[in-house]
Amino acid sequence: MPPFDPNDHDVFLLRQKWTMVINRYFFSLPDADGREGERFAFVEQARFKFKEDIRFFTDESKSTEVLRIKARRRFDPAARYDITDSNGDKIGEIQKAFAASLLRSTYLLYDALGNQVAEATERSLAVALFRRLVGFVPYIGNYADWLPIPYHFVFKRGGRVLVNHTRQPWKLNDHYTIDCTPDAERTLDRRLVLAAAVGMDALQAR
Repeated sequence: MPPFDPNDHDVFLLRQKWTMVINRYFFSLPDADGREGERFAFVEQARFKFKEDIRFFTDESKSTEVLRIKARRRFDPAARYDITDSNGDKIGEIQKAFAASLLRSTYLLYDALGNQVAEATERSLAVALFRRLVGFVPYIGNYADWLPIPYHFVFKRGGRVLVNHTRQPWKLNDHYTIDCTPDAERTLDRRLVLAAAVGMDALQAR
């Protein structure tokens, strides 16, 4: 069987499984009913590490690594994270736009040469501000991530929508639908999109 290539597909499902010390993620393709179908990647992130190192594998055996997200520096909110393939070759970079994210979480995506290829921003400024406000409410704020507050991103380039990244409500762990169909020409590397989807969740400490 040939290796799975995300660039041959447009819609993906991402599910997080949270534990106290490790975040685990599962990527799958949707079935005919839009539910989790064929799994194609397993991701593991050790929490509380001084320097992020998130690894993508073909499955839970972790025998074959396919992608990696690695921080360049420790504790730098504006740091770029390198995304590499199984050979260690660079695919691109992801960076949190720290100032813009104070109001609405924003991430910048770069290709292997360091050229910006997309910007991922929370879809609604009003919802972003509301969620931040809820986070300050005593007691309730501790459970803000479990409330059915939309947490949706849109990936754009030059004002054109390329990807819709949607969080499914009422789930104990995070579930996302990543829809790249607006990028019909597949100008944005799907591997970069999938890495960004995990990176955004992990960097938000969700």
